[in-house]
Amino acid sequence: MRRYGKNPDEDDIRVRPNRKGNRPRTHIRPKHEDAAEGMVLTVDRGRLTVLVEDRVVMAMKARELGRKAAVVGDRVAVVGDLSGKKDTLARIVRIAERTSVLRRTADDDDPYERVVVANADQLAIVTALADPEPRPRLIDRCVVAAYDGGLEPVLVLTKSDLASADKLLETYATLDIPYVVTSREEFTDGAELARVHELLDGKVTAFVGHSGVGKTTLVNALVPEERRRTTGHVNAVTGRGRHTTTSALALPLAGADGWVIDTPGVRSFGLNHVDPSRVILAFPDLEPGTADCPRGCSHDEKDCALDAWVADGHADPARLYSLRRLLATRERREED
Repeated sequence: MRRYGKNPDEDDIRVRPNRKGNRPRTHIRPKHEDAAEGMVLTVDRGRLTVLVEDRVVMAMKARELGRKAAVVGDRVAVVGDLSGKKDTLARIVRIAERTSVLRRTADDDDPYERVVVANADQLAIVTALADPEPRPRLIDRCVVAAYDGGLEPVLVLTKSDLASADKLLETYATLDIPYVVTSREEFTDGAELARVHELLDGKVTAFVGHSGVGKTTLVNALVPEERRRTTGHVNAVTGRGRHTTTSALALPLAGADGWVIDTPGVRSFGLNHVDPSRVILAFPDLEPGTADCPRGCSHDEKDCALDAWVADGHADPARLYSLRRLLATRERREED
């Protein structure tokens, strides 16, 4: 049996071509200096819709981005066919640094966090006052996730014609969270919708809430030309609604300068990823008092310096109670 080296001199030797291409591979990647800037509107099984100027372009992630994934709200650089025509495809070659992230884990025991939305200014927590009953622990978790990710929480309370909002609002009074209360009857005449518009104007707002609270109905009213396919109903036995939004979607706010990001209805909101040291930053009256806390302080233990800080009159005791209530949600289930 004859063996041949890399450079056989026999004319009858057949050299197989490189199946991956005959040119040597290089680690030098193009800079794509002519890439267009865009915003990710949806993500669906590896395909992303991106708004580039006034066109919606279908794109996929470039291989050089590796495992880094783009999510709704990301600002990206796009190359390729940017015409937006049917059956065309562009490539996302860069993802800009994020100003905020809304993250969640499947549950409190899940070590893997998932980024739901990027670069949002606000998190609108939609909660029905009745049918289904409000779940304060889930609201607390959403507030913590907002503070942790750099978003401002906003409460949107629906169905006030069925129950009063006073008790629930009292729970969050010390947090100074902006809120709007709506009813099913008055919402249709435009007065309450105008108040919601005022909270959202000029900002990117992600909407979150469990099924049946009226989140998708609210989004339909805010973005009428982009109505979602269907709205859900509440199960009379379980008090839970049917999921009507299956993936996050960014929509331009009608009649105003802003964006609405509708997210799927949630039944749980895991906070395994949350660092208490980031949540405290949302309490500027309490944060300086942590300077004397022991390393790794959970802010709810015997040696926490916040107790002395409040006792000295630097902050309202109710604010410390609210902080500790929010941090304690990391150890409790939403149904508690």
